[in-house]
Amino acid sequence: MRLGIDFGTTRIVVAAADRGNYPVVAFETGDGGVCDWYPPLVAVSDGTRQFGWAAWSAQSSSDATVVRSLKRFLPTSGPETPVEIGGVTAPLSTILRELAAALLAALREQSNLDAPPEEPLEVMLAVPAGANSNQRFLTVEAFRAAGFDVIGLLNEPSAASVEYGHSHREKATKKESVLVYDLGGGTFDASLVTLDDRFHSIIASEGLPALGGDDFDHLLAEQALLTAGIASDELTQAEWFRLEEEARRKKESLHPNSRRLTIDLDLVRPDFPQVHVPVADFYALCEPLIAETLHAVEGLCTRAVSVEAIYITGGGSELPLVSRLLRERFKSKVQRSPYTHASTAIGLAIHADRNANYVLRDQFTRYFGVWREADGGAHMRFDPLFAKGATLPSAGDAPLLETREYSAVHNIGHFRYLECSHLAPDGQPDGDITVWDEIHFPFDPALTNAAGLDKIPVFHTWQNQRIGERYRCGTGGELQVTIANLDAGYERTYRLGRWGAASPPIVPGRKKTSPVRRKKTSNSY
Repeated sequence: MRLGIDFGTTRIVVAAADRGNYPVVAFETGDGGVCDWYPPLVAVSDGTRQFGWAAWSAQSSSDATVVRSLKRFLPTSGPETPVEIGGVTAPLSTILRELAAALLAALREQSNLDAPPEEPLEVMLAVPAGANSNQRFLTVEAFRAAGFDVIGLLNEPSAASVEYGHSHREKATKKESVLVYDLGGGTFDASLVTLDDRFHSIIASEGLPALGGDDFDHLLAEQALLTAGIASDELTQAEWFRLEEEARRKKESLHPNSRRLTIDLDLVRPDFPQVHVPVADFYALCEPLIAETLHAVEGLCTRAVSVEAIYITGGGSELPLVSRLLRERFKSKVQRSPYTHASTAIGLAIHADRNANYVLRDQFTRYFGVWREADGGAHMRFDPLFAKGATLPSAGDAPLLETREYSAVHNIGHFRYLECSHLAPDGQPDGDITVWDEIHFPFDPALTNAAGLDKIPVFHTWQNQRIGERYRCGTGGELQVTIANLDAGYERTYRLGRWGAASPPIVPGRKKTSPVRRKKTSNSY
């Protein structure tokens, strides 16, 4: 059975490919209810981790620590980054694998998915368009390790464009350009897509990796505390979780005619009061953040002669202010998906369907490369191995390959990888820069079996070994490199997943400051 899984910041949504239909899977919530999404929550109680609806139920216990939005830590963490929840520490890769395994068990045992136990679940996964290779790697590895058969990875707005094409273009006869506006729980992405029959091509993508519905929840939570005269540092991590959940529920209850929000702070702590927040005040806090998304949309619109529609998806976009500001700026071009929360998952399921015959050409949304010495070691230059805008291989395609060959003048090669959203005029990394993996390779054959290469001094040598590098990019952007000493005849293969870069421990808790308008580089968008 083939599925599309949108691993969101605040919701995991699953859609199935079922004989030309793409229903969203419903889960049992544990209290007799049914819901069409699965919570990506982690809770720790008495030293034991719980996930999904079990973690959701644990929020009522004063002894449990519940963490939401774990996905937001993926871009800056590695597989072995320690995560401390409720006094229990485990590697991030373990937490993600256990979450994916809990989802797999829920799909088979606590959902309306009719899949025989022996039938493998083949899945298409989604990641934010601006996700770096680390986030892609961690997502794919977690689901594979949990027991899913991962057949591909798509950018979230790209998947939503497939749902748009399926819903709106069954009888279309001409090519059109659509801009997908995807404001989720933790990220904002926008992609400009050309659609021609069942062939979709991504022209350009932009994103804000730390802006989403979570930020609106936090702004409302802070405003409620301010109204009640309660200092934010009075709350424990568990109380902050309950407060932001209450803010999310009230935010999602808004409609265009709402005038005030009633926040029940006694759900956070029994002696806290009930407070009222004017919707106008809440919107005033949110508007600068939404303005950033409009800036990205305007930049992408300049890439096409005409844009026939701006297609709104993502749970964060259900805030009425979002549609209002978009329509004020872009008039009648704005169309809201009828499946705001599920559009990405449905698009993934359609793309996974062997009989749907949709072809989507996705692309790198960032530059990936390595630092190299230049001018005899006097300067460092950035070598972009895979360029922003390069087409990613689809499921079943051959991987992208890139090679380098040179004579090494050092005893040890120290490779430092990074990704960036833009390049400056001189070719140096610019914009949003993510420091990546570090690899040490023994150029000197005498060091082939040496341990702790990172502790051995690097120096120039006159042995001049001929070195080859072979980079492989698979479906969805997973990366690996094989480095070989071509003269001595040995090589090593590395998965690039922030294994070498040190990451500080993650201790999930409340945000320390409110979201603020981000500075933009001169070439942003």
